[in-house]
Amino acid sequence: MLTVGLTGGIGSGKSEVASLFQQLGVPVIDADIIAHEIVQPGMAALAEITDAFGEDILNSEGKLNRARLAEIVFNDPAQKKRLESIIHPRVREQIRAHKNRYQAHAYIVVVIPLLLESGQHDLVDRILVVHAPEAVRIKRVQTRDDRSEAQIRAIIREQADDAARQAAADDMLTNDGTLDDLEPQVRKLHQQYRTLASG
Repeated sequence: MLTVGLTGGIGSGKSEVASLFQQLGVPVIDADIIAHEIVQPGMAALAEITDAFGEDILNSEGKLNRARLAEIVFNDPAQKKRLESIIHPRVREQIRAHKNRYQAHAYIVVVIPLLLESGQHDLVDRILVVHAPEAVRIKRVQTRDDRSEAQIRAIIREQADDAARQAAADDMLTNDGTLDDLEPQVRKLHQQYRTLASG
């Protein structure tokens, strides 16, 4: 089974690409979804995060207050590393467990937004990078998340740059237009991956 790691900067359109692969019957594992699941109330990761960062990071329902936690870790590399040391190993473990369920498939897609930044190359066989110009990405995120341009640019600075992504990529998708522009690119890759998996 071939494992394709799907990555790209914030607002590049990873979710749209993943959805198009799913529509073609390809199993998709999403690291972000796993990261959300493992910090639900009652989960060990949430208990560990609360021990590390204090009760203030919980809302009135005992759920993780993501905005509050982001404020703590975003401008503090040591705190960010601390959080990642709790989250990343558990996400890796879950990705491996999910992969085992899909052994009968020719190939699967694993969406890992911070694939390069977190050094998780070993989880995948190929890297597919979704690329879109920075101005397009900023506009998308503003529409989607209601964040300020300054906040989005700060996130972009934290992520790998386009040159690093291009250097790591086995395959590239350009997503600067509509879904109709994206679909044929995904279909072409789908055929390519099926051929690679059977070869």
